[in-house]
Amino acid sequence: MALNLDLAPTFLTLAGIAPPADMQGLPLQNVWTRNKAKNWRNSVYYHYYEYPHGWHQVKKHYGVRTERYKLIHFYDDIDAWELYDLKKDPNELHNLIDNPKQQNRILTLKAELNNLRAQYRV
Repeated sequence: MALNLDLAPTFLTLAGIAPPADMQGLPLQNVWTRNKAKNWRNSVYYHYYEYPHGWHQVKKHYGVRTERYKLIHFYDDIDAWELYDLKKDPNELHNLIDNPKQQNRILTLKAELNNLRAQYRV
């Protein structure tokens, strides 16, 4: 998964400048030269915090997204979790958080979410 935060380290690397160690993002050159770069991300952390000022009135939340799944934690004035299978449910209409068959996946995604929050010092 490439992100817009990969652009700055990519441009620096193309210019022959090593990206600072604390810069988020990964240079894209390794992905261009090989089909799959070593140590490339399999998940993405995101954080939405605009409520109540955002245009679509979604509560504050953060989460982790993989190619197939999205785990969301709503916080602030609520404490709620949601899980979506983006392959089967791309519109995120069926919350799987209470599905007993998904509990191992939820634990794995929560661990990944905690790792990403630690990595980004959130």
